[in-house]
Amino acid sequence: MAETRKLKSIKRFGARYGRTVKHNFAKIELEQRKLHKCPYCNKTAVKRISTGIWYCRKCKAKFTGKAYSPGKAVSTEKVKEEAIDETKEEKS
Repeated sequence: MAETRKLKSIKRFGARYGRTVKHNFAKIELEQRKLHKCPYCNKTAVKRISTGIWYCRKCKAKFTGKAYSPGKAVSTEKVKEEAIDETKEEKS
């Protein structure tokens, strides 16, 4: 007998679009909807606001990343702010 998988959120498509496409879509959707680790405070509290825009509920950092996961890409604005703060501390 064939191995069965849990359908989860792809049940909404019914018999349309094919098995492989639906399962690939389910993997992507599961990745984008789960909570991720914040690159600033290391708390698992990051949610996706829209494509490539992520928000940490704990430290309230808003940053950019990949479309479906924050990944390693971090917004340059946040990096520039941190660099400016570090140089001010070094001069003091």
